[in-house]
Amino acid sequence: QGCVDHPIVLTEAVCNPLYSRQMMSELLFECYQVPKVSYGVDSLYSFYHNRKQSWPCSGLVISSGYQCTHILPVLEGRLDAKNCKRINLGGCQAAVYLQRLLQLKYPGHFAAITLSRMEEILHEHSYVAEDYIEELQKWRSPEYYENNMHKMQLPFSNKLLGSTLTSEEKQEKRQQQLRRLQELNARRREEKLQLDQERLDRLLYVQELLEDGQMDQFHKALVELNMDSAEELQSYINKLSLSVEQTKQKILQAEVNVEVDVVDSKPETPDLDALGSEQSLEDVESINEFEPLFAEEQPEVEKPAAAVQPVFNLAEYHQLFLGTERIRAPEIVFQPSLIGEDQAGIAETMQYVLERYPKEQQAVLVQNVFLTGGNTMYPGLKARVQKELLEMRPFQSSFQVHLASSPVLDAWYGARDWAVEYMAREEGWITRKDYEEKGGEYLKEHCASNVYVPIRLPKQAPRTAEAPSRALASSAGNPCEQA
Repeated sequence: QGCVDHPIVLTEAVCNPLYSRQMMSELLFECYQVPKVSYGVDSLYSFYHNRKQSWPCSGLVISSGYQCTHILPVLEGRLDAKNCKRINLGGCQAAVYLQRLLQLKYPGHFAAITLSRMEEILHEHSYVAEDYIEELQKWRSPEYYENNMHKMQLPFSNKLLGSTLTSEEKQEKRQQQLRRLQELNARRREEKLQLDQERLDRLLYVQELLEDGQMDQFHKALVELNMDSAEELQSYINKLSLSVEQTKQKILQAEVNVEVDVVDSKPETPDLDALGSEQSLEDVESINEFEPLFAEEQPEVEKPAAAVQPVFNLAEYHQLFLGTERIRAPEIVFQPSLIGEDQAGIAETMQYVLERYPKEQQAVLVQNVFLTGGNTMYPGLKARVQKELLEMRPFQSSFQVHLASSPVLDAWYGARDWAVEYMAREEGWITRKDYEEKGGEYLKEHCASNVYVPIRLPKQAPRTAEAPSRALASSAGNPCEQA
């Protein structure tokens, strides 16, 4: 009926600008006539869904998605927006980095190494090293490389030219190629005959000038022809006449032999029956390759022995060998300098966020370090975060790291759980009345939402009659101030 008659639960970015929320609220209320709407953060919905009875309400949420990574401190069930931090690295940058690595390693398969295949490799073959430098040292061992290297098969076509043709089809194809070469030779003979005939007519015209006694024009024509005497002119005329006659005879002979069957005729090129030459006739499409077989003036040379064709496996040529690339691509969220980004990694950013709190609150936050988002599904990521926390936390202090049960879908499950639990409450829901009264940027906070910071317009100072007079008096003496 042109409207949405049920409430909407919508996710938004962390610390979403008020203008963006205003545009979305205007669309929902004005266009779709939504009765009420609730805004929340996807990673906080995931935190809400995975929160167990034994878990504290506070924690440090590490959300790594396709475009960016967030470090979100949660105190007493509410987001502390002032100390949130974002790293502009995620699964997209890791896939692009892996694509560049493999394209440099295999330039012959540049077009086949696509971004979608790199995302598939990240999901199925990559893992996070607990100690990156130590892991690279392991990969230097040939045995470790052979045992842990993965092969990625690229698509290819194993169909070779002529491999599916029968002997009759091959013979017919060979006959067609021979006929085409004969036509090409006939066309070249005609062109050569035409050029020689035109040059012969030119020389005969110069000879007629000599016979008519027009010596000036005759000598001028000899200079243009780059000749020295009448004897040289006569010699050229004789050679061209002989060449024209020979070409005419060849054309007549070719017309007579055009009806002769190629199969029954004597094979002029016996090397066509050899395996190597047969393959070249079928594979090579350039006509120039066949010209030596039908050369008009070249003597027949002895054919070389057929070379042994090497066995070449196309499947092995179209394989990608994944070695250290398996750990290099996911490592960028911990070391952004690998791709030239001047940002801090997850460990440094997490330590920076924790240091903004007193020691008591730090101890509370690290008791529930929660990992969510699709980019946290790498094997070994949880162990890597535990190792980084062990290095940055005081001696003999405790901490807990939890991974979402389904890092990709838990945000939806958490939003569903929240909607079912709070459907009959007013907490967290923005009604149409709230929208019309308080504006589109208005937000009702709840356990998985952003913090609402209303717009504070600066108060205008009260105007008095003395203030303008003092300003005019002070600026009258100084022309610069007056300007």
